[in-house]
Amino acid sequence: MKVEQGKTVYVDYTLTVDGQIADQSQPGQPLQYICGMGMLLPKFEEAVMGKEPGESVSFTLEPKDGYGETVAEAIVDLPKTIFMIDGKVAEDILFVGSQIPMSTAEGQHMMGVVKEVKEETVVMDFNHPMAGKTLNFSVTVADVRDTTPEDLSKIMGGGCGCGDCGGSCGDHECGDGCDCGGCN
Repeated sequence: MKVEQGKTVYVDYTLTVDGQIADQSQPGQPLQYICGMGMLLPKFEEAVMGKEPGESVSFTLEPKDGYGETVAEAIVDLPKTIFMIDGKVAEDILFVGSQIPMSTAEGQHMMGVVKEVKEETVVMDFNHPMAGKTLNFSVTVADVRDTTPEDLSKIMGGGCGCGDCGGSCGDHECGDGCDCGGCN
């Protein structure tokens, strides 16, 4: 069976960035995805499309086809006071390279990386860690099969997505016909 839209695909891969292995699947634990669901970079899926189990492909993605260029506006100076917990600045998490989950005023969640700690501020980088990087992939298709409802449920989180029903209400749009009682 070939990799095509809607199929469940298993791949073994190695990602090399700047001559170093940045990520790779573990032996016997291939990466699983449903082709065309937007789970992976579009150009990654495109490079694997049409391959069969056992076939390999190596390809390079420039930043524009990977995680984009580094955006200067995504590197910001934030006051240390926003890192307060129980009235004290959480100095233990404020070190170069520390990844800190944060939220915008609108409630959008994002991961920031500490670039510099100053006397009164912290320089945070909200670019994707692979932004501006050229990605070199080596991929072998391990398996391709038809997608099952269970595969879709795992990917969609099951149920309505509210977490209260454990995926048993069978609805994937929170509040839209959900009968678990946790959405409305």
